[in-house]
Amino acid sequence: MAELPRELLIFLLNKELDHTEYSLENLKATTLKLLDYCRANEWKGYDPYDALNSEIFKKLTFLDFKFFRLGFVQVMKRLPVNLRPLLLVPKTENPKAVALFLMASLKLSRLGLPGQEDLVRMMVEKMVSLRSEDVPYWCWGYSFPWQTRTILVPRGAPNLVCTTFVANALLDAWGTNHESRYLSMALSAAEYILNELYWREGESTAGFSYPFPSLRTRVHNANFLGAALLCRVYKHSGEKKFLDPALKVTRYSVSKQHNDGSWDYGELPTQHWIDNFHTGYNLCALHFICQYAGTSEFEPHIHRGFRFYKKHFFREDGAPQYFHNRTHPIDIHSVAQSIITLLAFKDLDNASVNLALSVYQWGMTHMWNDHGYFYYQINPLYKNKIPYMRWSQAWMLLSLSTLLEEYSQGTISL
Repeated sequence: MAELPRELLIFLLNKELDHTEYSLENLKATTLKLLDYCRANEWKGYDPYDALNSEIFKKLTFLDFKFFRLGFVQVMKRLPVNLRPLLLVPKTENPKAVALFLMASLKLSRLGLPGQEDLVRMMVEKMVSLRSEDVPYWCWGYSFPWQTRTILVPRGAPNLVCTTFVANALLDAWGTNHESRYLSMALSAAEYILNELYWREGESTAGFSYPFPSLRTRVHNANFLGAALLCRVYKHSGEKKFLDPALKVTRYSVSKQHNDGSWDYGELPTQHWIDNFHTGYNLCALHFICQYAGTSEFEPHIHRGFRFYKKHFFREDGAPQYFHNRTHPIDIHSVAQSIITLLAFKDLDNASVNLALSVYQWGMTHMWNDHGYFYYQINPLYKNKIPYMRWSQAWMLLSLSTLLEEYSQGTISL
């Protein structure tokens, strides 16, 4: 993808997209319009889980108890009407969204899109400013407090998932320009995971605490994501202290794979669901663990998991199902992660490229708005069109950039 002249950029940004076909021109136009939308909004936005950022809720202290917090977040997440402006919920910069924007910008920079180098530097500085406070490591948390079924996680409290995405984005940036501080921050994030979150019970049980260091949780996508980052840091630094814990955690979570190739989200009785994008996280992380650790130990688990993934998460028309046993809600995060996962395993299954393109086309037809953003969810009776920044736009910008990168390398054709 050669550098695009300004006149072509303006044409593509103003182009009304033809949803009846997936063409390279449409893909470029979508990517540029989405990038322009995110830039125009200064990379800030609402989030499905940000209800507790409401200034009004903060003043109603008599409502500040677990069951109301949980219900408030869930209602706001499901409402197709965005009440956040009325409830004084601010748009925020989310570290995970910034990491996704950085990953996408690096891909677009390699493809010759002008201005991305400045964008990369800006995103890194944003991540520096958004690091969790009063923690001796470089680590990150979400831009809102969130209530789980058991605990309240404060805004900005560092957690494994957010930290792994930011650290991987920094390693991507370091791989492009070799600025030493990017590697140093990623190494510090790995130290945080190893020193604060890693735990063991006996010889065969190990994991990473999520979302708090004090919780010995057994959440498989968190385990795999943390292990993949430690393996990547080991690969770049040569520090073997990261490798053994990563492999122990990986072995524990692969041991919990069902015979059909699936994983429950986690081991608690309330976590026995199987969904699209967390399964995609698991598979992609396992792929990178094998790559960075130089092992084929987990390949049978990958093969079995990918067969389950392809068989259970996609309709014939390309719509990505949220759960393995039912379709709705169809979520834009599932669209984005499906494209990324299917392209990651194109060498394992040639048909996965065509399926990725079908998912892309389905998403463009049903979830794209020509003002330059993607909708959140489709339910049987209604469509939730709220343009969430982290959950929807950041993830789709990364997936579209991945599609463009694959095209430029000649691995797919449109």
